[in-house]
Amino acid sequence: MSNARATVLTRRGILAAGGALGLGAVLAACGDEDAKSGGSGSGTTAAKSGPWSFKDDRGKTVKADKVPANIVAFVGVAAALYDYGIQAKGVFGPTTTKDGKADVQAGDMDVSKVTVLGNEWGQFNIEKYAALAPDVLISTMFDNVGTLWYVPEESTKKILAVGAPTVGISVYDRQLTEPLERMLALAASLGADVTTDKVKQAKKRFEDAAARLRAAAKAKPDIKVMAGSASQDLFYVSGTNLSIDLEYFKALGVHFVEPPESAKKQGGGWYESLSWENVDKYPADIIMMDDRTSAIQPADITQATWKKLPAVKAGQVIARTPEPILSYDKCAPLLENLAQAIETAKKVS
Repeated sequence: MSNARATVLTRRGILAAGGALGLGAVLAACGDEDAKSGGSGSGTTAAKSGPWSFKDDRGKTVKADKVPANIVAFVGVAAALYDYGIQAKGVFGPTTTKDGKADVQAGDMDVSKVTVLGNEWGQFNIEKYAALAPDVLISTMFDNVGTLWYVPEESTKKILAVGAPTVGISVYDRQLTEPLERMLALAASLGADVTTDKVKQAKKRFEDAAARLRAAAKAKPDIKVMAGSASQDLFYVSGTNLSIDLEYFKALGVHFVEPPESAKKQGGGWYESLSWENVDKYPADIIMMDDRTSAIQPADITQATWKKLPAVKAGQVIARTPEPILSYDKCAPLLENLAQAIETAKKVS
């Protein structure tokens, strides 16, 4: 299997780990990957001054004569930049739901004010992209080879031929704080005001939430948390070693169910897939469930084996955001919700 093919499968696998997409292909396939690094910035709209440069997590320094105004970004990146006052012109990735409302990954953006180049995996309208006259294309990266998330591999050459430079922010094998700092730095470079009270308060709230989660985990060391995701045929148990949120929560002292490496091999090192009959393989007191629209949500899970799980019966199921919107404003509640769940959890496993 070529490296390119393995990368594609792993990227699809990440989606499966949290939810859904070519599941059969992923689980029948193999694929493993690795990562890169860090900085700081945030608040108003980009000034049309220049020159502009930014060193991304591939180690590439992207330069332009002026600060990019026509920004095209993966929807989660656009949502984070929006929180810092930077408006993207075009987005790709899960932006709207079937009823036309904003997807959870769109954050607070008004999705009617952006051009959606593709709403699903593999979709990217190159003609629309070119028509936006993009100054920069920005996405996250889930591997260590610089693969831009949701930019279709088969269309990459044509997309690059449009001429806009690309920026990659790594969300692979690091703790949440690092990509948060990097997104802040990127926003600052694009003209955001990082000194506003709003930004300072959001960062303080995040730091306070981290302290609260650390205290909660320390006070209840016997509480075991499982990160899961549901598809029609399979239940995925995420390991903590590659995901930015789980790595950070673990560093704060949260005790997670950890599938062995051998069990995660089929999932590219990210997760173990279980049949619904075996969903009770790992005892857990709290279950965090993938909140992306690609995953089946807890209220819609009909399997009897799920309903019998002690954590489910105890009402100790909370949402998990496997692809956090990388602003302090959006990440603070993730820590607060887990802290509250641990604080109030009963030992049921």
